Amino acid sequence: MLLAIDAGNTNIVFAVFDGEQVRGEWRASTHTDRTADELGVWLMQLLTTENLKREDISAVIIASVVPAIVFNLKTLCRRYFGCEPQVVGDEGVDLGIKVLLDRPEEVGADRLVNAVAAHKFYKGPLIVIDFGTATTFDVVDGLGNYCGGAIAPGINLSLEALHMAAAKLPRVAIGRPKQVIGKATVPAMMSGIFWGYVGLIEGLVKRMEEEFGAKMLVVATGGLAPLFAESTPVINELASDLTLRGLLEIHRRNSRSEKA
Repeated sequence: MLLAIDAGNTNIVFAVFDGEQVRGEWRASTHTDRTADELGVWLMQLLTTENLKREDISAVIIASVVPAIVFNLKTLCRRYFGCEPQVVGDEGVDLGIKVLLDRPEEVGADRLVNAVAAHKFYKGPLIVIDFGTATTFDVVDGLGNYCGGAIAPGINLSLEALHMAAAKLPRVAIGRPKQVIGKATVPAMMSGIFWGYVGLIEGLVKRMEEEFGAKMLVVATGGLAPLFAESTPVINELASDLTLRGLLEIHRRNSRSEKA
């Protein structure tokens, strides 16, 4: 079985694949000072809840946008699963796509993994929107090549910044307001954040399509993707596990290469 690890700025997602089937999926908050043993003990306990043992894991693949945590994740794999993990971005790990940028090494691993998965499952020119700590918009051409994109502050980050910078503005929950015109401070904040984000999505998608020169399929992923997918017609597909599926595809590609 494959253990796929997606280490983001806010959470680390661990998922166990048995072929195409996800046998277990768990999240831990991202802390760079958390040791390999702390993660290992936590993960061993969770494996047992799905009737899995450490011996069931034969391979591991990691994508991380937090460089400081990669060493401990590698140590976790070696110490608890007895294997050397594949790490997206390391030399020798083939993604199967071209990164058409001036400085391809600067692209976050999660964005490239999303591009791999989106091309596999949807084809055609694509825009992948990932609602994470940052909201990223990534363009993938019809051949699966990564063409670049845009990065905006995530909605939770925007809410926190608004609360921190304005003394009289409270923290508010994210939700879809029924009205755009708020009749009090909290509804006005909710409207500005939510409908402002919808406007951001629709505006960037429109401009990207115009610049690319073609209509593009828009795929949304990330924790808040369902909320926004219901609120704008520009989002065509919802893929909550896109990054994990991309890790599975990259692992398979590189495993085939090693056997060839």
